Amino acid sequence: MFSFFKKKPKDAPVETAAVPQDSAVSLAATPAEIIPAAPPSVEEKRSWLTRLKTSLSKTSSSLTTLFVGAKIDDVLYEELESALLMSDAGIDATHGLLNALKKKVKDEKLTEAVQVKSALRDLLITLLSPLQKPLVLGREQPLVMMIAGVNGAGKTTTIGKLAKHLQAHDQSVLLAAGDTFRAAAREQLTVWGERNNVTVIAQESGDPAAVAYDAVQSAQARGTNVVMIDTAGRLPTQLHLMEELKKVKRVIAKSMASAPHEVLLVIDGNTGQNALTQVKAFDDALGLTGLVVTKLDGTAKGGVLAAIAKTRPVPVYFIGIGEKIEDLQPFNAQEFVDALLS
Repeated sequence: MFSFFKKKPKDAPVETAAVPQDSAVSLAATPAEIIPAAPPSVEEKRSWLTRLKTSLSKTSSSLTTLFVGAKIDDVLYEELESALLMSDAGIDATHGLLNALKKKVKDEKLTEAVQVKSALRDLLITLLSPLQKPLVLGREQPLVMMIAGVNGAGKTTTIGKLAKHLQAHDQSVLLAAGDTFRAAAREQLTVWGERNNVTVIAQESGDPAAVAYDAVQSAQARGTNVVMIDTAGRLPTQLHLMEELKKVKRVIAKSMASAPHEVLLVIDGNTGQNALTQVKAFDDALGLTGLVVTKLDGTAKGGVLAAIAKTRPVPVYFIGIGEKIEDLQPFNAQEFVDALLS
């Protein structure tokens, strides 16, 4: 059994769910992308696409019904505009898509509604494709990832799922419990550490910057491949807390000059334009390298990715559609659009 938070001298790091030193996996000679360890079976792929389509069904039904027996006229465009806005695509992305669609219909002399739907699919894929970038492993030793996000976005749970993904790609992982703002966050991360059999670094004093520093130092000493640092969930309007996040980032750099190598923001796919506001605020403060969009599980509208792509195109590394480990998968623009329009 793993022991949780044994008493140590004040401010000393506390380790839980420790991995034996000889179990660490050596770093690959060349960087590797986060891709399935083995090609998914036909059944696994079909299962994922079915669940993704179900998760986006709210927006899908609104969009696809517009093209059934429709005439290509101003009424169709107005209804499409309303559907896109209701999907949280935002004004800029919606108007950009509509203008491009009208031009494509005119230039290609499209006359059937099914052709317009296909044209919209192509435009959406073009818009979202820049967000589709892999998380590259093995380019630093250790690869230090700082994870941010507001309370309730699923940040700590996402860290646990990501740890499992990384282990599946032969990466040894260390977690840092830097979310000292929420009382249960440290315990929650420790449970994920126990499930994944990885070390969790924490401190009794609750100084997130010190926790981050200790975690990077420990990973360097152990030869660990990846460090994921959980940080306190906060709203971007809490300026003093955003300043604390900046401090954590500076302290990480003191521990390892090139770190953090990834600054990820976890956003709740249900929060619509608030998610875009969060992306802008955290990107301005920290310089985001990637996003994880969670909770695309039936009530989410999905259009917020179009708003992000148009306004602040930070790569979307993963999307989550449920609570299970396999419900967090790399973002694929074509799959996402097909789920929206199928």
